[in-house]
Amino acid sequence: APAAPPASFPPLPLRASAPGSAPISAATRPAGFWVRFVAVMIDFFVLALAQGILFGAGWMLWGGGMDDGFFLKGATRLFSSIIGAGYSVVFHWTWGQTLGKMALQIRVVNMDGGPLSFGQSVGRYFGTVLSALILGIGFVMAGVRSDKRALHDLLAGTRVEHL
Repeated sequence: APAAPPASFPPLPLRASAPGSAPISAATRPAGFWVRFVAVMIDFFVLALAQGILFGAGWMLWGGGMDDGFFLKGATRLFSSIIGAGYSVVFHWTWGQTLGKMALQIRVVNMDGGPLSFGQSVGRYFGTVLSALILGIGFVMAGVRSDKRALHDLLAGTRVEHL
């Protein structure tokens, strides 16, 4: 029978996801499609609640039906986009997690396992938009790739792992 490796034996690296990138150790578990999907759904409801509260406050402040709704709808869409982008970028840059990822004990890290830079957070956000624009194929990649990286992870040099 083969002998067990000593306790101090370093974990074997899994295959690197791209030439020149740091190997992912066996000690880290990549987060797959479904756990990431649930985290996004949690974030969706958190953002919808926050935007609903802000929209309601704005509606009350500006007199409700003062205009024909055109300005208010446009302003709401713009403000919603800014809030969504800011939420994603700031949370990933500062904590490596959104509220949904915190709830599910997963986080986004760079390929070395460290925190994301501001540029990576911004790039990952725009990569997420691209993943959605191509009919969600960028998201599905996390379900079919062995390293569980979606298109936006590949573009930003990030990965999502279990804590």
